[in-house]
Amino acid sequence: MSFTAMLLKPFTGSTRGRLSVVTVFFGLLLAGELEPRELPSCKESDYHFEYTDCDVLGSRWRVAIPNKPDTCTGLPDPVKGTHCTFSCKEGEYLDMKTQECQKCAAGTYSLGTGVAFDEWDSLPAGFISHGINMDLGDMYTNCTNSTWTPKGDYIASNTDECSSTLSYAVSLKQPGSVSFQYFYPDTNIFFEFYVQNDQCQSTDFQSRLMKSSESDWDSHYVQLNSGNNVLFWRTTGFSLSNNAPKPVLLKNIAISGVAYTSECFHCKPGTYSAEPGAARCAPCPANTYSNKGATACQDCDKEKYSGIGSGTCQQRPPCTANDYFYTHTPCDSAGQTQLMYKWIEPKFCSETAEGAVKLPASGEKQTCPPCNPGFFSSNSSVCKPCPKGSYSNGTECSKCPVGTEPVVGFEYKWWNRMPSNIRSSVYSREYSDSQRSTGWEVAGEYIYTTPGDLDSDYMMLTLTVPGYSLSYSVEKNNERAEFSKITFVFETKCTADCRLYFMAGLNERNNAVVESWSGTNGKQSYSYLIKSNLTVSFTWGFQRTEAYTMERQYSSDFAKIYSIHITNVIDGVASECRQCALDSSHKDLACVPCPSGHYMLKGTGMCKSCPPNTFIRPEQPLGEEACIPCGPNTSSNKARSACVSNCTLAVQYKGETLRYDFSPLANVTHFESSPRFTSKGLRYIHQFSVGLCGTEGRALASCVDNVTDTTKEVNGYVCQSIIMPSEVRGQSVVSSQPFIIGSTLIGVTTESTLDHISSSENSFPADSYLPDVIFYYRARETTQACKNGRSTSIRLRCDPTVTAMDQLTAPSKCSEGTCDGCSFHFLWHSQHACPLCSERNYKEIVSACTEGIQRTTYVWQQPLRCTGGVPLPAPRISACVTLDFWLKFGASIGTLAAVLLIAISCYFWKRTRKLEYKYSKLMMNAGEKECDLPAADSCAIMEGEDAEDDLIYLTKKSFFTKIKSFSRERTSDGFDSVPLKSSSGMEMEMN
Repeated sequence: MSFTAMLLKPFTGSTRGRLSVVTVFFGLLLAGELEPRELPSCKESDYHFEYTDCDVLGSRWRVAIPNKPDTCTGLPDPVKGTHCTFSCKEGEYLDMKTQECQKCAAGTYSLGTGVAFDEWDSLPAGFISHGINMDLGDMYTNCTNSTWTPKGDYIASNTDECSSTLSYAVSLKQPGSVSFQYFYPDTNIFFEFYVQNDQCQSTDFQSRLMKSSESDWDSHYVQLNSGNNVLFWRTTGFSLSNNAPKPVLLKNIAISGVAYTSECFHCKPGTYSAEPGAARCAPCPANTYSNKGATACQDCDKEKYSGIGSGTCQQRPPCTANDYFYTHTPCDSAGQTQLMYKWIEPKFCSETAEGAVKLPASGEKQTCPPCNPGFFSSNSSVCKPCPKGSYSNGTECSKCPVGTEPVVGFEYKWWNRMPSNIRSSVYSREYSDSQRSTGWEVAGEYIYTTPGDLDSDYMMLTLTVPGYSLSYSVEKNNERAEFSKITFVFETKCTADCRLYFMAGLNERNNAVVESWSGTNGKQSYSYLIKSNLTVSFTWGFQRTEAYTMERQYSSDFAKIYSIHITNVIDGVASECRQCALDSSHKDLACVPCPSGHYMLKGTGMCKSCPPNTFIRPEQPLGEEACIPCGPNTSSNKARSACVSNCTLAVQYKGETLRYDFSPLANVTHFESSPRFTSKGLRYIHQFSVGLCGTEGRALASCVDNVTDTTKEVNGYVCQSIIMPSEVRGQSVVSSQPFIIGSTLIGVTTESTLDHISSSENSFPADSYLPDVIFYYRARETTQACKNGRSTSIRLRCDPTVTAMDQLTAPSKCSEGTCDGCSFHFLWHSQHACPLCSERNYKEIVSACTEGIQRTTYVWQQPLRCTGGVPLPAPRISACVTLDFWLKFGASIGTLAAVLLIAISCYFWKRTRKLEYKYSKLMMNAGEKECDLPAADSCAIMEGEDAEDDLIYLTKKSFFTKIKSFSRERTSDGFDSVPLKSSSGMEMEMN
């Protein structure tokens, strides 16, 4: 049997097996027939080293991996590698050949155990950006294209109303960290950063919400655990206006804690590292450039220029009047200042180019402006503050007279020298280490913004004060509404989308925007009440345009500040003195504060109590006019700093006294307006919080801003905030833009107008005969739109059917509660808005007497228009006599009276008949004697005459026949005919 047959024999039953063996056989045959190919020995360039995975003991091996398979032979044998915890320092890399750390060469950098991402021409490997489709009820938004966009030096977020996520996964062999720089200027975007492990569980670290940065790049640092970490940067746009919000920018992302880095990274264009072992590359100065991996920056040609960190140079444009600015030198001993012109640094323009302007000549002398109030000129060149207890108008100091005190603060209205507590700076979105350090320059009567390196730069001016101290004449109490007030006069002129920001807070880095003005604004004044002793830093920031460009197109746009005045500043100066209350027990008549509720008598320094139900104005309480009467149905608090309502009210209405108790409505109530939608269809609502009434210790309405890491909260009687769908950020409540619309209670009345605040009845048509009770509030904070502050009226309307506590509605024509943004009006339906019940609101119902018992029940009169108050009396039971008894008693009395009457009638009737008989008999006897009437002895019936009565009734008649004859037998002379019977039995008839 041949060799081939021997191979095939065991697999004759399987076609697939036969084919496989044949294939193997012919492969062996061909291999035997071909001559063996000789592979060259591997060179160092043909392979690289890598570490195997670490075992449980932290050990690993270094192995050689060919760059291309089957290209060489003789790879180095595996050797034991460094321990898994081994790492190199910053500026070093691990040389895999020697397994030792080496310094990076010049022109490169390394983070040691980390990786860095500072070039964003495209999305670096490992980063993933995707949009999250939003399904909010009836609205669906396709967010596929809402991703982060690389912009060269940084990466920018989305600006639409979608959620966009930038993520990066990294495995750390040891605990490490992540750091990055971000620019977050617009709170109309939610920006959060968080870390998850490979189980999609968020790691525990500080708040995931990022702090906003109005003018400069901020840095963020988070520690990471060893193992797998997924980093997330998430943004969601939410603009309530038609303008798109500003994007979030990221740059310089650095991650440490990776196993090792075996190479150094080249510096990107526009940066360099001059020395070996660099941990990062430095940007090239202005008017220089560099290529990738540069060890030094090259100067641009004379007719070219570049910005900071530029990789190329550009042709210099001709100089114009927008390329220089003017300033003043400090005053000299002669009281003169020089007008100086300077080129904007760094200088980009060319003076030799065709059409270029020349720098005006400097040195023109001008008279120095006077010192600011509270200062004096010592040697005609330097202004110094007046001593404590003195004042000045800017020339010389004078001591305050006895019985007066200085009005301390700072008032800057002359600008020859930058005050020591005011600092000017420039913040660039690209590089914050710009050579420019002055964004504002003094100009005598005002201070103004100079052109920046870029039109997108922020020109910053910061005023810092040590704190506030109320004057002696102002009572210090916890309920005081304000510590100080800052007022400034400004002006802006713009040809682009410029904006002036005014910010306040604890320090320059944490200041929050209070107000902003866009475009050109004429000369105007703005005031801000300072309610916290921690608000000691104030910043003005001016940006000519948001768009980034290397060209200076809007250098002529400017902002000017003419004056700044802040009151009650510790270690401040005084421009005037005012009367104060005096302590007569002190030998030098020191100033003391008046007690609560007292004002100072003019010219005496004595304190006198204000009338009842008045409060002291926030300014100095001088004169009786300092006592401001409380509004209707309110009373002053204990500190006499405001008027409050105890939630009860009594009003006269149509001759009746209506009494109210709104205590059940005193707790803070939240209600929402009807849903509204942005230009792109995203839903949001306005939420209002109301603390209707109450005295000391009452609950205050509160509204918050929790969009960023820095939470802002406002408190008062009424406030408003904007609530977004929770799906936007994945938390229960997202609230932003809170502000007070009612901080002071003006009064409670049934009138439709109070203190120039109107609550039109036409906005809330009524069908009840009861009056509406209206609470009036006012907020003193002013805005551009509301020059006189905001006001709120809440109309309470009785509705016994409403038991809920939050039935507040806005006018039908103004669904947000206001039509102008300044005056707010609401209608509150509640059973607790009804008057208290009294005796006139119920009636009694008396039942019939049953079995000697009578019940009295009390019921409310309908429709019921009252609540609480007098309760219904309990049912009353009383004894009574039934109707059957009185009927029986009446019937018995009636029967007895009838019998008695009949008996009396019969008696007198019989007596009358006897008298008639005797009269008839007399008449008969008189007739027999021819009218010779004998003298009657008596007309009375004599004894024994009764027997003669029978003669009349010899002829018997029935009872009815007798009555009939009695009524008819009457003669014409008025006498009755009486039948008589003689002794012979004959019947005679007498007339």
